[in-house]
Amino acid sequence: MLHSATPNSDPDTSFQRNDPVSPFDTAPAKTGDTFVRHDPNFLNMVFGTDEVTPLWVADMDFAIANPIQEELLRLANRGQFSYEFNSKGVFAAISTWFKRRHDLSLDPEKFEQVPGVLTAIAMLIRELTEPGDSVLMQVPAYHQFGKVISTASRNIVKSALRNVDGSYEMDYVDLEEKLSAPDVKAMILCNPHNPVGRVWRRDELEKLVEIANRHNVTIISDEIHSDIIYTGHRFTSLMAVDQKKHVSVIGSPAKTFGLHSISNGYVYTGNEELLDRFKKTADSMYLTHGNAFTTFATIAAYEKGEAWVDALLTYLEGTVAWIDRFLKGELPSIRMSPVEGTYQVWLDCSATGLAGDELKATLSESGFGATPGTWFDQDATQFIRVNIAAPRGDIEKAFEQFKTVLDRIAEDRAKGIVPVDQKTCSRASTNSCC
Repeated sequence: MLHSATPNSDPDTSFQRNDPVSPFDTAPAKTGDTFVRHDPNFLNMVFGTDEVTPLWVADMDFAIANPIQEELLRLANRGQFSYEFNSKGVFAAISTWFKRRHDLSLDPEKFEQVPGVLTAIAMLIRELTEPGDSVLMQVPAYHQFGKVISTASRNIVKSALRNVDGSYEMDYVDLEEKLSAPDVKAMILCNPHNPVGRVWRRDELEKLVEIANRHNVTIISDEIHSDIIYTGHRFTSLMAVDQKKHVSVIGSPAKTFGLHSISNGYVYTGNEELLDRFKKTADSMYLTHGNAFTTFATIAAYEKGEAWVDALLTYLEGTVAWIDRFLKGELPSIRMSPVEGTYQVWLDCSATGLAGDELKATLSESGFGATPGTWFDQDATQFIRVNIAAPRGDIEKAFEQFKTVLDRIAEDRAKGIVPVDQKTCSRASTNSCC
């Protein structure tokens, strides 16, 4: 499997690839936790009911790796929380990881950390552009990209990815036209892409960089899904193509290791002038310190979590294979885009005849807690995104319930029965960070 360039030396041996029962088959018990993914208030807001299998928020429903848990317990048990900084250790651990996993050489001196990926992107937009300028994003896109652009008083320019027989490609003709506009000063790239699951190839990135450089547009590359790469595909960072002009929010202990509520955003660029400006801004706002839990959990993850990540990827690939078989055998009206990376799958439901509120109502009725496609593109009314970072039993249950309702709808249509005032999740909010 193309999960790791070298054999790992992780001491955590609790995850073995050939175990008939995987630790990922069981989610941690929820005992008074307020996780957004399972919160009844959020579920009612999004789906109109809390009786759903929640596969919407892009986090994990798995226990984190043992070495990370042990490090967090060590910190908690000290009973002392004095000032403590070790950003150099974090940057060194990330650099070593990317060299080993992706053959990418990074200079630990060219990083900066801030409290979160969206914080990093929002700050970069302000460093690279002025109010009234425009920032390009490709759609469908992670819905918060639009928010970080518009709330900075910048204009959103959209370039639609081309859907070619279910797989997505960049539209270079459209990119050439839109990046040539004098007001477009920056672009947000998602690599690997959420929600369509593409892992952009080097040649695709090189062509994009050529266009951006020609028009003096700086690319902000969101690479937080960079470690969730499936067999037959390889992650290429934009920093491997051109780090002198562009910038990456590189890697993420949130997406890779499930540390969503205690992770930082890590900015990397070889553009010394941009890095210096960014560091001065972040430092002036005291955003660069981090905290001990985030710092040492991140170091433990990148130094001792490799076996867990390999086991995770094997498990996720098994889930993708199950969904593929189920759709082809039981729900051929739904088409899954090829899944190259991320733990999101993008489903085309157009052959069911359902769209918009009717599709949302079907999700609610079946208890299938997937994210409506309109969160990612207002025109994606017949699409849904499913987060597969959950026990496979939950995935199977959700898809089987979805099939039951879709079969009934098809039978009703065949009998000429018109649905009556289905309850919809029209109150769905795209304000979630997830």
